[in-house]
Formats: sequence, C-alpha cells, structure tokens
Amino acid sequence: MIEPLLRAPGPVTLVGGGAVPPERLAAALALAPVVVGADGGGDVGLPPGTEFRMVIGDMDSLGDPAALRARGVALHEVAEQNSTDLEKCLYSIEAPLILGVGFLGGRLDHHLAAMNALVKYPGRRVVLIGREDLCFLCPPVFALEMAAGERVSLFPMGPVTGLVGEGLRWPVQGLRFAPDGRIGTSNAASGGRLRLGFDAPRMLVILPAGTLDAVAEQLAGPRPD
Repeated sequence: MIEPLLRAPGPVTLVGGGAVPPERLAAALALAPVVVGADGGGDVGLPPGTEFRMVIGDMDSLGDPAALRARGVALHEVAEQNSTDLEKCLYSIEAPLILGVGFLGGRLDHHLAAMNALVKYPGRRVVLIGREDLCFLCPPVFALEMAAGERVSLFPMGPVTGLVGEGLRWPVQGLRFAPDGRIGTSNAASGGRLRLGFDAPRMLVILPAGTLDAVAEQLAGPRPD
C-alpha cells in the first residue's frame, strides 16, 4: 500500500495543467483552501494570499520548479509512468473530498483520461470542475435538491444498472447502461429531491458547474439514506 503524501482533514483543491477558469478556481478555493498542484498545474497562478501546499507528478510539464521551491512549495516527483498525473495525485492524497480544476476541457484525450481516473479510484471522492460542467463518480447513493429542468447527465464508464432514480424526468431505475449501449446524457431534474444509485461504481454524474457548493456538501458529508 502506498503511503499518502498528504493527509488532509478537510477538502483539497487540486489544480491541473489544463484550462483553469478563474471563477471555478475561486469557487473551489472557497470550499477547499488547501491547494495541491498536479505537475504542470503548479504553474497556474493562484489568487494573492494562496499558495500550493505541494506539487505532485512526474514533473515532465512543470515549467519552473526552482521558483516553486524558492517559495517553499514541496515538489514530490512520482517517476512511474503507468498512471496520469491526476491518478498520481489521487493515490497520494487522503482527504474527504478533492475538487479538481484544470482537468476538464482542452485536449480530448486529457479529458477522457481524467474521467477514467475517477472510475479507477472509487475510494476517493472527487469532483472535476470545468467552465460549464462538473463531473463526479456516483457514490452508492447520491441525493441533492434540484430545480425542475436542471440538467442531469449520466455517462456509464462500464456496465452498470440503475437501482435508485428519483427526481428525474426520465427514470433510470432498473435500466442497464454501458458505454457502447444505453447512456443517460441530457436528462433533467423533475424538481425537488434527486436521488441516484447504481449497482457498481461506474456511473459518472455530470451537472451544471453552478451546483458545486451543494454537490460538495453532499459528497463530503454523511452519506444520504
């Protein structure tokens, strides 16, 4: 078992090397002020008064490691090449919730790799935040209050069956999903309490980025009944 490089009692903001919308970074930092860079994410400018706790990765895309060291930022090189920098961070950080910015949008292969990482590490609670969307792996049961008509997209990363599906315009309970079969994009909330549950940790939930506060509260808090 790999010993974590960081054990945090509260949520952590993880910054990747992709597009980092300032408003999404600010929203993540408001909920998770402990900041970690994923390799080239360490080059991203943070708001005044905020500094990286550390940078983790294989360091092949970090532009100025000397400048980070001069500011007292710890650099943890993880040399193995069998995982992405996001994966290296997920197995190196122990926290109740990780909010990732700089992983969605930009290059499609990076986007897909980030979604793959969510499924490979189901024991980590992670929300990836983009300009328009946020994405997370559905826990055994997820519940959230949502307004009628708000977008709720579901994308299976492997065969998975809906067990709970309340508060959706088009129900998912009892349906079998697969990446090469039925998917659940462009569904919508019917209003009130949304409850989702699946028989395996393979379903990604994609919601509007503006739902971050509520999503983070649900994922970091006690699991809903």
